Amino acid sequence: MTTNTANTGADAAALREAEWKVRSELAAAYRLVALFGWDDLVFTHLSARVPGPEHHFLINPYGLLFHEITASSLVKVDRDGQVVESGGLGRVNPAGFTIHSAVHMGRDDAGAVMHLHAPDGVAVSAHRDGLLPLSQTAMLCLAHLSYHDYEGVALNLDERERLIRDLGDKSMMMLRNHGVLTAGKDVPETFTYLYFLMKACEIQVKAQSCGPVYMPSEQAIQTTADQSQALGSAAALTWPALLRLLDSKNPGYAV
Repeated sequence: MTTNTANTGADAAALREAEWKVRSELAAAYRLVALFGWDDLVFTHLSARVPGPEHHFLINPYGLLFHEITASSLVKVDRDGQVVESGGLGRVNPAGFTIHSAVHMGRDDAGAVMHLHAPDGVAVSAHRDGLLPLSQTAMLCLAHLSYHDYEGVALNLDERERLIRDLGDKSMMMLRNHGVLTAGKDVPETFTYLYFLMKACEIQVKAQSCGPVYMPSEQAIQTTADQSQALGSAAALTWPALLRLLDSKNPGYAV
């Protein structure tokens, strides 16, 4: 009995430690989004699955600006949208719950999900041809990208089935006339996908504003797609660098 109790206590402590790591990473991601200028007042949302068997996930409290988010201020919700634990503000954006719960429920491999309304991402999502292979960055994204048509503000829970159907096994998605979404195994990988997708959108908007564009060959597009299969693994290098950047600009997220 004593051994079982000790093991249970150790398991609980390990889960709390693992949750705090995820909380700290997600809070950092929120502040990085603000640092890059991709936030939209208190709207849009990033989420991460909480370690453990309960199928809970963390999301921002509805009302805080992204640069204000801390690890302890994140709200823990269940798959039905009920608040399990809040660090202050217990409000959750209902549209955010619809989008994020769809991916967390439908993709066991999705440890984190990030959705933005950044202007260049919305612009490309509204472009008839979507993301074009106008840059190396875009070509690295194309094999990972899917599309979902706009249905209105995401308040209808029935849309979750169509969201997860359209995402499929991809790590990036254009939400038509709405914004961008990325999903990955954890916060660092998901943010890396987000960075590449947003950078590709920014380049496309600038390139198309200059006049006629030059398209690469189909062979070059395919070669780059083949080279992009391990794109998420770039997080091993990019995430520590991003944390150093954040620590120099806006520390205090891991509290």
